[in-house]
Amino acid sequence: MDVDVAVIGAGISGLSTAVDLARRGHGVIAIERHARPGGKAQSERIDGFLMEHGPSSVVAAGATPLLPQYFTAEHDRVDLEPGVRRRYLMADGRLHGIAVHPLAFLTSNFLSKRGRLRLLAEAIVPSRGAGMEETVAAFCRRRFGHEFADRVIDPLVGGMFAGTAESLSVAATFPRLVELESNYGSILRGVFIGRVSGKRMPARRLFSWRDGIGTLPTALAAQLGSRLKVGVTVRRIAAHPHGFVLTTAGAGSIRARAVVIATQPHVAAELLANVDATAAKAAAQIAAPPIAVVFLGYERAQIAHPLDGIGYLASTGEHRRVNGSLFCSTMFRYRAPDGFVSLAAYIGGDRAPELARLAPDELIDIARHEFAMLLDARGEPVLARVRHWPRGLPQYRVGHRELVAALNGISERQPGLFLTGNYLDGVSVAACIAHGRKTADDVDAQLRRPSTFGSFRQDHTAGRLKGTGS
Repeated sequence: MDVDVAVIGAGISGLSTAVDLARRGHGVIAIERHARPGGKAQSERIDGFLMEHGPSSVVAAGATPLLPQYFTAEHDRVDLEPGVRRRYLMADGRLHGIAVHPLAFLTSNFLSKRGRLRLLAEAIVPSRGAGMEETVAAFCRRRFGHEFADRVIDPLVGGMFAGTAESLSVAATFPRLVELESNYGSILRGVFIGRVSGKRMPARRLFSWRDGIGTLPTALAAQLGSRLKVGVTVRRIAAHPHGFVLTTAGAGSIRARAVVIATQPHVAAELLANVDATAAKAAAQIAAPPIAVVFLGYERAQIAHPLDGIGYLASTGEHRRVNGSLFCSTMFRYRAPDGFVSLAAYIGGDRAPELARLAPDELIDIARHEFAMLLDARGEPVLARVRHWPRGLPQYRVGHRELVAALNGISERQPGLFLTGNYLDGVSVAACIAHGRKTADDVDAQLRRPSTFGSFRQDHTAGRLKGTGS
């Protein structure tokens, strides 16, 4: 088989890249080793409940401009319920509801008076200037004080990255904070100046779809049609005078002018081993500790807690076995039958990878115990499911930017070879879509250069999107 571009991996990043390239008239094939596309973006309807196996929402500010071309009205977008005004954080073994607005931590009693004064004092803390890379914990303690860093930032990092603030790089995970300190000498000062000048930070409103996040890869896959091959494993990539040759199990040999590797980093490392040792070594160093998702459904009357928020997060210092939970049926409609509620617990990650490897019954018991203690959940859940992910979210640890630089340099060392995925420029769904589209831009630009190696084929009609006529 001869194509212009072969995209290896059909998660959100790979599908976004493939669809964009096909829209531009390139002959594309997307290859996925599993039986279904989407990576961790999978949704499952069970007895009227909707379980998200991976991500559960999309940040509107980052994704809204990127999505209209993929969807039609029947996909039924659902926004975060308007009554959801709180996030819960655990402190001293109890949940504390924090309003969702910028001044919440200054107006609530979650932080001590001393902690709130220290938070305000960030505006006069001297800028550190250029120097050694800092962890999220070190940066936030220096700028905001220990209490805010340990009670707020630490659980936030656990929820967003399934990691620890003590190991993740602030420049890689929260580059905007580093930029504000560099430009204004203070994060609070930079935010204030931005608001005065009309450059407000976008609100982090969340949305999904009636049938869950799995709607996104399903819509993308439908646009690719027969150009998506599932159940096919790429065994080897070899350079060729006109591009690359892929040896596969399930689709024979594929010759492509360009190749996009859109897999998890450990798979990318294996595929790159005989093509680019520098990139292979860098990809192999990016850890993705295991995580487990425990989904429980209850009758509403079984839970005394009002469940009036997005969910809760626990800091490392609380020594809980559940990193955090989402109140799924509170966040979005269509997540549970009338009279019932659904909750998701997240266990493992970089905090306690060994817990994620426990048997399903043990994980369900952990979640039930936590919900009984924190939410006053009584009795047996009416539904209990577990999803193990042997490899969870990639960890942007100190030194990650250097690894990404080595990975991004692959297209110069090996023209026609590109990488995309959630280990490069953000782990969110919106970040994956954005990076996939940027990768498509880069591939398109290279394929259109007169100096680019010759084409295997001149007819691009096979790359037309299903139903688009483009």
